[in-house]
Amino acid sequence: METQIEMARKAIITPQMTKVAEQEGLDAEWIRERVAEGRIVIPVNPNRQHQNIVGIGFGLRTKVNASIGTSSDIADSNLEIRKAQVAEEEKADTLMELSTGGNLDEVRRLVLENCSLPVGNVPLYQAFAEASRKYHNPGKLDSEHLFEIIEKQLADGISFMAIHCGINRYSIERLRNQGYRYGGLVSKGGTFMVSWMEYNNCENPLYEQFDRVCGLMKKYDSVLSLGNGIRAGAIHDSHDRAQMAEMVINCELAEIGRDMGCQMMVEGPGHVPLDEIEGNIMLEKRMSGGAPYYVLGPLPADSGAGYDHITAAIGAANSARHGADLICYITPAEHLALPNEEDVREGVRATRLAARIGDIAKYPERRELEKKVALSRRDTKWDEHFQLLMFPDKAQEIRKSRTPENQKTCTMCGDFCAMARGKEIFSGDMRGDKIAD
Repeated sequence: METQIEMARKAIITPQMTKVAEQEGLDAEWIRERVAEGRIVIPVNPNRQHQNIVGIGFGLRTKVNASIGTSSDIADSNLEIRKAQVAEEEKADTLMELSTGGNLDEVRRLVLENCSLPVGNVPLYQAFAEASRKYHNPGKLDSEHLFEIIEKQLADGISFMAIHCGINRYSIERLRNQGYRYGGLVSKGGTFMVSWMEYNNCENPLYEQFDRVCGLMKKYDSVLSLGNGIRAGAIHDSHDRAQMAEMVINCELAEIGRDMGCQMMVEGPGHVPLDEIEGNIMLEKRMSGGAPYYVLGPLPADSGAGYDHITAAIGAANSARHGADLICYITPAEHLALPNEEDVREGVRATRLAARIGDIAKYPERRELEKKVALSRRDTKWDEHFQLLMFPDKAQEIRKSRTPENQKTCTMCGDFCAMARGKEIFSGDMRGDKIAD
């Protein structure tokens, strides 16, 4: 089987490329060219018959990923199914199934069966979870078993994988030489891989056998998302030598994998001050040759726990503005607890709004919806207004909870409605597209 990027390089426009073009309002040949360049990826494992088609990358709407998954404390497969369905209901574009507790094969397969989103995961989670159960020591993981797990998960229908290929002995040495970190290591997969390397005094097999990883991904045309295992977990660690060592390696691997005919993404950056986000994205794009950037957060502050979906939305809007392609949501439970269904809902909504804000700046020509929203608000056409909003149910709920005496206004201004008074004064002066249909 040939991958999307291999077919694009043969000037073949696949049905998936055509679908992405229709969704984005772009020319299918233009999409094909960007896929051939590796600047757009389409995660669609052919082993899974029913899944949404999503394009991620240059020139496309910024996409939103929702993450779910069990833990060693809470392992309820039915809860994860409901969370996956909430994520789809709230219009997330992709889903990551990140379970570490319970029957991991069962949870993954149930999620794949019960939602239509392209599903990704982190194979190191299952590998180290099984090693911990079997040996009571994740350091005793057999590296061959890791590759077996990768293929098993791909065979189930996983469409993209975050695989920590960029961690190596050199990047760990940078961590030691800089005196470790303020925020430590925050990637579960990354931390356990570092631990495995230290325990076994070995190089990372995912780095050493990168061609083998790419071969497995190509077999299922799954997107290889180069995991950010040494990402900063605190803004004071942002762009330290360890993080940058891994970023350089991941960007180099993205180029190598792309040359092998594998669809590639790069992940990053974690916690980053607001003033460093643009530079981070510029570096990733420059060093990787424009590979799609899957942004985790980013969180531009460390002190917002309980509202980190808002903290991250601020970082996500800036990331989308400067060229990030896929944003991993953050929920209100981040840093505190395993997310529940309502956390998933709020996380997706906050991140979708952030991506929209970023896209309004990134693509000024795509602001027509905002104009229609403004006109319906100005003219107090409430029914039309609600239909145009991203979250009409929430807006209607708030309005109905405080019903105004005059239905043309709202209880914020009541008889002192600025919209009504302004229109009364200037109605004779409106012309062109300032006159609503």
